Amino acid sequence: MVEILTHAGCFIGIILLGWALRRVGFFKESDFHVLSKIVIKITLTAAIVTNFSGREMQTSMLLLTLMGFGFGVLMMIVGSVMYLPQGRERQAFAMLNASGCNIGNFAMPFAQGFLGPVGVIAVSLFDCGNSMICLGGAYSIASIVKSGDGKFRIKPILNNLVHSIPLMTYIFMTILGLLHLSLPAPVVEFAGIVGNANAFMAMLMIGVGFHLNGDPSQIGDIIKILGVRYIIGIALALAAYFILPLPLEYRQALVIVFLAPVASANPPFTAQMGSDFGLASAINSVSIIASIVLITTALVIML
Repeated sequence: MVEILTHAGCFIGIILLGWALRRVGFFKESDFHVLSKIVIKITLTAAIVTNFSGREMQTSMLLLTLMGFGFGVLMMIVGSVMYLPQGRERQAFAMLNASGCNIGNFAMPFAQGFLGPVGVIAVSLFDCGNSMICLGGAYSIASIVKSGDGKFRIKPILNNLVHSIPLMTYIFMTILGLLHLSLPAPVVEFAGIVGNANAFMAMLMIGVGFHLNGDPSQIGDIIKILGVRYIIGIALALAAYFILPLPLEYRQALVIVFLAPVASANPPFTAQMGSDFGLASAINSVSIIASIVLITTALVIML
């Protein structure tokens, strides 16, 4: 228990370090985007390669991908129903900001630090499905709801998915695993060195980008959206851990992803949709705090 709390405390410390360095001027707000590119396109990708390398895959494991997609769809439906009486604008906002999980920048470091390669693979497979929601799926549906024109545009979603380096890496490494193939040892060793920096860089990036800028009058919306999301997330985490006939590491990984924060892409997509960016950012930041507490508690119980 002490080891788990110490490790989780280190993650929190790195987040606070990033926040403090931004406050004193060492980092500018714009540096968040630079750090985000480093994490998503370099260290996260390297971590995926390292943890998938040499692991044989079974087609049954792709069920985790369906779970990631299904959870995103479920939260979109719940968000829509919650705000159905309040008009298209509010309904679309809730659909977008209740859905998706922050896997690469948040859940993945926890999986790396506490669950090892098998846990990382499980989280990665979940994120394959989750990415379809986070990288344009939720935004496209929410935009249709807001405008009421009924025009579904698949091209922007596919464009986002194809240009997502982590998603393409997930797919590539999964195919190699299913074919029982592996990358050359020097490539894996290089990826291992780079991937070891992912947890630190991801948590530092979260700290640099962390801020609460919502209006006090919006507290009700924050509590409503996140309250329902975490109630459902906790219920699914309990069901996954105690009911699903999967290996222990997979069930532990599912607990982490179901308790993960909302997708980090939600605020930018909210702004693009012309909705309340400040409220979306506040929901995102509060969900990070809530997820740290919930995931740390879950790890203490599970490990």
